[in-house]
Amino acid sequence: MMYSPEQQKKLYALSKEYLEKGEVGGVDMQQQIEQLRELINYHEWRYYVLNDPVISDYEYDVLYKQLAAHEAEYPDLKTPDSPTQRVSSDLTQEFETVTHLVPMLSLDNSYNAGDLVKFDEQVRKLTAREKIEYVVEPKFDGGSIALLYDHDKLVRAATRGNGERGEDITPNARTIKTLPLRAAFKKFGFQTVELRGEAVIRKDIFLQINEEREEQGLTLLANPRNSAAGGLRTKDPSETAKRSIEAFIFQFGYGIDNSGKNHLDSLQNHYDALQMLSRLGFKIPAGQMKRCKTIDEVIDFCNEWEGKRETFPYEIDGMVIKVNDFALQEMCGTTSHHPRWAIAYKFKAKQATTKLLHVEYQVGKVGSVTPVAKVQPVQLAGVTVSSISLHNEDFIKNKDLRIGDTVLIERAGDVIPYIVKSMDDLRTGEEIPINFPNHCPVCHTPLVRHEDEAAWRCPNMQCAAQVKQRMIFHVSKDAMDIDGFGHKLVERFYELGWLKNIADIYRLDYEKVAALEGFGEKSAENLKKSVEAAKHQPIQRLLSSLSIHHLGKRASKLIAEKVAHVLDLRDWKLDDFLDIKDIGPVVAENVIDFFAVPENIRMLEEMESLGVNLKQAEEDKPQEVSADAPLAGMTILFTGTLQQMGRKAAQKLAEEAGAKNISAVSGNLDILVVGEKAGSKLTKAQKLGTVRILSEQEFLDIVNSA
Repeated sequence: MMYSPEQQKKLYALSKEYLEKGEVGGVDMQQQIEQLRELINYHEWRYYVLNDPVISDYEYDVLYKQLAAHEAEYPDLKTPDSPTQRVSSDLTQEFETVTHLVPMLSLDNSYNAGDLVKFDEQVRKLTAREKIEYVVEPKFDGGSIALLYDHDKLVRAATRGNGERGEDITPNARTIKTLPLRAAFKKFGFQTVELRGEAVIRKDIFLQINEEREEQGLTLLANPRNSAAGGLRTKDPSETAKRSIEAFIFQFGYGIDNSGKNHLDSLQNHYDALQMLSRLGFKIPAGQMKRCKTIDEVIDFCNEWEGKRETFPYEIDGMVIKVNDFALQEMCGTTSHHPRWAIAYKFKAKQATTKLLHVEYQVGKVGSVTPVAKVQPVQLAGVTVSSISLHNEDFIKNKDLRIGDTVLIERAGDVIPYIVKSMDDLRTGEEIPINFPNHCPVCHTPLVRHEDEAAWRCPNMQCAAQVKQRMIFHVSKDAMDIDGFGHKLVERFYELGWLKNIADIYRLDYEKVAALEGFGEKSAENLKKSVEAAKHQPIQRLLSSLSIHHLGKRASKLIAEKVAHVLDLRDWKLDDFLDIKDIGPVVAENVIDFFAVPENIRMLEEMESLGVNLKQAEEDKPQEVSADAPLAGMTILFTGTLQQMGRKAAQKLAEEAGAKNISAVSGNLDILVVGEKAGSKLTKAQKLGTVRILSEQEFLDIVNSA
């Protein structure tokens, strides 16, 4: 929490009294323990949040040990939120996955002022506002975390994971001293709260840790970012504690009170929410954030911070710009990937020079041949770079790259290595031009290049490299999601001759797998369970997993909804595909070509005989809606507490009546159904003036009229 000057004076005086006497006279043991906890929490706040301690490290240790001794003598008085309970003695064997209350979406990126101007134009269009107030704050480069507080106690901490689910790292997070184990959310009317933050290690602390590791003969840590993210996932929480990780809170993600109202009803904006969190004792980027009235002011502040980046104590790779007003955030809405009300402004990438030694050629799952530059290893933005994609032949020609060149490289967005240019003024005449191959480097089939594509491709679908890459993709999370079946396992089984095509994945001999070095019966059984589970994936995943060129997740889902069985696609003509909205001729022809190959049909038939699902599940079939349905073609949103049914039941009724459920009030909304205690959504809908507002009974009258 935030301490007033009077409270701080009192706590400082009590600290000195404890240090002089070893106790405070006139209070019983329970009171002494409670006071010691309060004192230690205060001094941790001064040290870790304000970076301004008022007692020495030795004096802090005395107070801490005194508390630990009292709790050891009176174990019944020990509580889970005591400062002594930050580090658990239990080793974590594995991390369970947990579902975030609200998805942790990524951020859309911008790299120049023009991108920010476009972002501002989009926000003003979505909100129908001439002026928008933004909050700009540093984009910390560490490990993202989600924190769940219930009845004021920290009950769970998780990594970002895939955005929907993350790993439970609660024991490790409890060691982070900038995270209060108890925070007085009830004082502000909240029962359950989920926060977003970034775990980081200060630059000077990181150097100190590496110096100590070097003295101990331990492997040096790569950089502050990886060390913070890795420290969150150590098996032993005491190892996490050794990394001196701090956490900055950058978002109030979710909050409800006892009546079920969400935080939008009581918190007006992002800036005030962070100030509240600061008063509760959380570390926020207080001196590094700014409210900006215009996008020009945002751009100026970003430029200012780009100049100060190197002198800032923590690693940052840009700034984050957020719409301040929560109601306007909701009007902007989100995509499946990122919120439309926030954007990251990425600083210019750090650059370095190195030598281009040679080029290797990799063959992908659809035959695309990608040149990869092998360069002299060089440190760049905290990592060692030795391989860089050259994308395609045109990239090599446009950059005039040659073997032996000194090249300028950078990490685009501080992530992907990229060759900016060759330093032709440093050439000696011994550099060798790069000649793109005209035959596949694996199967030696002549390469082809279509007019509308930049890539050269191997047309031989039986090319060993393609077969292997298709199997690697098939088992991946983006396809059939076979847990534990990574690319190294595919490559190993391929080399052993166990995998020749995708169907072989489903007929492995698990006794042989168990006998392999590094395996065993348990590992083989776990792999078998994962493979068996994948057999029941819906057919849109199966279609997407087949590596048909240009056929992604969305197109696979649209096509899957129109068939009862995957092999029905053998009989489809071009017009059958083009009748589906958003399916174009390129995707259609590629799918037709795939299902015209007898080997592909045999493979799918084999997969079905091995138990892989090729049929459309009844629950996955889209509901057929009549054009004259009462709500056909309309968008609908429910708000407040419904009295006659639950929210999901109402949404299902709306779909059956032809409507599409959406999640936010915007210019795209046609109908808002209002239950009891409707909040900000109703207010926004009324302001828009274009939304039809219905009571629950009016909605039921309409859908029941069908």
